[in-house]
Amino acid sequence: MVPQSLSNVLVHLIFSTKARRPFIDPDLRRELHPYMAQTLANLGCPVLRIGGTADHVHILLNLSRTMTLAQAVEKVKTSSSKWAGERLEWQSGYGAFSVGVLEVDVICGYIDRQEEHHRRVSFQDEFRSMCEEFGVPLDEQYAWD
Repeated sequence: MVPQSLSNVLVHLIFSTKARRPFIDPDLRRELHPYMAQTLANLGCPVLRIGGTADHVHILLNLSRTMTLAQAVEKVKTSSSKWAGERLEWQSGYGAFSVGVLEVDVICGYIDRQEEHHRRVSFQDEFRSMCEEFGVPLDEQYAWD
């Protein structure tokens, strides 16, 4: 008998472009999001949903049982920046929030509605709200690079 190591760690990952510059136009988004999803899948972190706006990305992923979150984030940011060339530079940090299996549909809907959502709410206000909701202390001195 071979022992198994199983996991289902769902993460809502959010990060923005450097200084929240609106680099990710709709044409780039159509190519970038599938590229990022494939990169994460190749790392053993299948993406359930990916979306965002001109200045940030939301990714709902299933974290690999053999990779840390920091490793996955570093690899997808580095890979996508190289893929996009000089058109895209990511902020240094990120936000990652745990998601229960019963919340997947709600989070997927939230990610799908990003364009609409950000007509009313800035990225910074969205991020502050999420940190507050999840009890994550936010030091704004370091959050907005």
